[in-house]
Amino acid sequence: VQLQASGGGYVQPGGSLRLSCAASGRTVSKYVVGWFRQAPGKEREFVAGVTTTGTGTYYTDSVKGRFTISRDTRDNAKNTVYLEMNSLQPEDTAVYYCAAGQGLRNVIDGQIDYWGQGTQVTVSS
Repeated sequence: VQLQASGGGYVQPGGSLRLSCAASGRTVSKYVVGWFRQAPGKEREFVAGVTTTGTGTYYTDSVKGRFTISRDTRDNAKNTVYLEMNSLQPEDTAVYYCAAGQGLRNVIDGQIDYWGQGTQVTVSS
């Protein structure tokens, strides 16, 4: 499974960004995909996850109501996972990573089989 994240950038507080994760591979449809982030000087943390079918989602408390994760599953060999981020705040500044694992609980706990490269999100006035 290969994961390619994109869509990061610079935005003012209150603004929006949409991240994309192109997940490809013969078995990609069997994996839960999640977004994680790592701010300077902090540990990497779980942000949001979506199940294999795209029907189940889970968010860390700090982003609930502001971030939305979704998954395009029309192609079994290539799924695109989006993270729509609204009402961004400076504390959302971090490198964002997409990752794949087996089972939503495992992904939430950081038990990851595949990592993508990060994309920088900077929220500043």
